[in-house]
Amino acid sequence: MCRPVTDHPDLLPPATLASLGWLDFFEEQRASNESNLAPMRIAMVHRSRLTGLSETGPVELTLPVHTNTGDFAVGDWVLAHPQTRMLHRRLNRRTVLERRLEGSRTLQPAAANVDTLFIVTSCNADFNQARLERYLALANQGGANPVILLTKADMAADVGAYRRQAAELQRGLDVVPVNPRLPAAACTLASWCGVGQTVALVGSSGVGKSTLVNTLAGPGQALPQETGGIREHDAKGRHTTTSRSLHAIAGGGWVIDTPGMRTLHVSGAAEGIATLFAEITELAPSCRFRDCTHAHEPGCAVQAAVADGRLNPERLIRWRKLLDENHDNTSASAGPRGRRSVSR
Repeated sequence: MCRPVTDHPDLLPPATLASLGWLDFFEEQRASNESNLAPMRIAMVHRSRLTGLSETGPVELTLPVHTNTGDFAVGDWVLAHPQTRMLHRRLNRRTVLERRLEGSRTLQPAAANVDTLFIVTSCNADFNQARLERYLALANQGGANPVILLTKADMAADVGAYRRQAAELQRGLDVVPVNPRLPAAACTLASWCGVGQTVALVGSSGVGKSTLVNTLAGPGQALPQETGGIREHDAKGRHTTTSRSLHAIAGGGWVIDTPGMRTLHVSGAAEGIATLFAEITELAPSCRFRDCTHAHEPGCAVQAAVADGRLNPERLIRWRKLLDENHDNTSASAGPRGRRSVSR
């Protein structure tokens, strides 16, 4: 029989599948002989166990022998036996955020079935366009909608400058200043946090991610996320979140907090980079040579755009760096990585 869960951050009352984020996309994956199995959403991934959320509340799943919990991510949907809670299988992900760990050529799933990725950065020394572009490539490749959140805006002399620098990184990008400590932040972000919607937070340590999780979850949560300060001399924070977990948002959605990441290696993100640097991607077909590197070839449309001021040369440098890193880190045997659907 199932064991009750006592260590999940939010001891939740019964909920409908739709409010947990269940969509036709997942229902259509159920085979005819799986109609008696219960859909459950992964709320916490431990080294040897998985915590799921069902219509009756949180439960600890019973895992088949040799199950590798590293194959699962917070936000995944699985099918399990409704009485024994025995895990049957994981359903295909609608979106997935993956990162490459230092020294590894494989990608690790950080969060699954995320609608919106909140990329959190401070209006201080933490703000770095090159690092933000890496997060944007991650979101684009995984199929999540990226939104940049600017924290510590009340301490900045010119918030508008930070907002402009962030907005120019990708077409149509939403950039929103928020104060994670104020309840008004939940109202500001409400359009992305509705019933059944899932958001995830990424960013360096100390930028206010855990504080924002607490604000979005509201005062009723059982175990608030631990928060910490930053070092004054370099604006870097201490790691207060050490694992990923799914938290209920007061407005009806779900939020996934992630540990702070100061270094993010891109891998398998060619499409995400192409979306990020659309102004370069769209110019490339106009180059004289199909294999133009946009470095020194005659008739290069990209270099012409740099020369006449239409393209920032720093963007071209960062594009080339990300493209080279992605090429070096992507295993030749991995095959093409298509973009995930994000239609609801």
